[in-house]
Amino acid sequence: MMQEWFRKAKLGIFIHWGIYAVGDVSESWSFHNGGISYEDYMKQCDGFTASKFDAKAWAELFKKAGAQYVVLTSKHHDGVALFDTQYSDLSVVKKTPAKRDLIKEYTEAVREAGMRVGLYFSLIDWSDPRYRTVYPEGSNPQDHLKDVFATPAGGPEDPEKWQEFLEFNNNQMRELMTQYGTIDLLWFDGDWERSANQWKAKEFKEYLQSMNPNVIVNSRLQGHGDYETPEQGIPLLGPKGVWEFCTTINSSWGYRPSDNHYKTSRQVIRMFCDCLTLGGKLLLDVGPKEDGTLDERQVKVLEDLGQFIHDNEEAIYDTEKGLSYNQFLGGSTLSADKKTIYLFVYDRPSEFLCVKGVKTPVKRVSVLHTGEELTYDYTGSLPWSGIPGTLWIRADKMQMHPLVTVLKVELEGEITYNLGHGEVVTNND
Repeated sequence: MMQEWFRKAKLGIFIHWGIYAVGDVSESWSFHNGGISYEDYMKQCDGFTASKFDAKAWAELFKKAGAQYVVLTSKHHDGVALFDTQYSDLSVVKKTPAKRDLIKEYTEAVREAGMRVGLYFSLIDWSDPRYRTVYPEGSNPQDHLKDVFATPAGGPEDPEKWQEFLEFNNNQMRELMTQYGTIDLLWFDGDWERSANQWKAKEFKEYLQSMNPNVIVNSRLQGHGDYETPEQGIPLLGPKGVWEFCTTINSSWGYRPSDNHYKTSRQVIRMFCDCLTLGGKLLLDVGPKEDGTLDERQVKVLEDLGQFIHDNEEAIYDTEKGLSYNQFLGGSTLSADKKTIYLFVYDRPSEFLCVKGVKTPVKRVSVLHTGEELTYDYTGSLPWSGIPGTLWIRADKMQMHPLVTVLKVELEGEITYNLGHGEVVTNND
């Protein structure tokens, strides 16, 4: 069952943190794809210190950014756990100079700051020999001869070892869900390497719910998740139901010093507004350095996003999806009582903004962050038919917000539409 808190949430912070922050390689995939040897990848354990990790400072920053929930990688595909697991020696507690249960500090700080606690967990474990004991159901083993981290790579299957691996995943999930307070959201990854039947996805979901019946599970559980998670490419149309768009601030999920391809604050805020317009939420990723600090460019984006949200809260929280892009060439949201439209204006208009297809008459238009009232006019109105026509808002002289300007369009009643052909007159001779 979808929890109301998540249905209403607008912003989450994703955190990819692990030994991959030590060198300049991508998380897990770098050894899987042959960019670095597995042995050299694992040598990064020696440099992972978490020496400046301050979970409370993280939580304070994410709260300031306007987030309602946070999701941290408890274990990526490399199998290195950020928590003190008794089922494997491969953890930052046992294998790195950090020697700390980072999940414990994280969950306590996020919860204390009043945000919901989420954990990312890789179903895949490319370090565990028991994982690579079967081929994906229905596939030809010959197609997996080079797949040394995921399958027997030409060798025979060992179904018993696979069952042991599933039990290992269950055990680590039990640790995460029973030793760190209430986990509100589980963000799985890697389901594509096996079928729902091989993962025992239905039983696995029931097992998770037996420990927390209210836990929300993302879509990456071979059809047994609760909501859609489009990644990196922002959807043109919002998926059905509750959904979340996850993306990076630069091009990498984890910290890479060589990745300077940063999105600007305005780009990130525009993507956020697109998610709101389409009825979704944004899960924005940061990649901390090995010592637990964040690159100042990532901090700046979070602070700017928080400033935009703080200045325009009523247009963001407790709103629903906005007008279609056919009606307004920009983003928008609608108030919960459906009597106010909020328009996101990304650049200074040269003259008028145009809103089409809204049947309910407007009673007032103002700039949300200043309260300045704007003039407006209609064209094509047909008073005798109750059609107000096309709304034109004079907006070239208004005071712009430094990031994105929001206009508050108050209606005389609940919004109604005239869509389709727009109810224009075709017989009036």
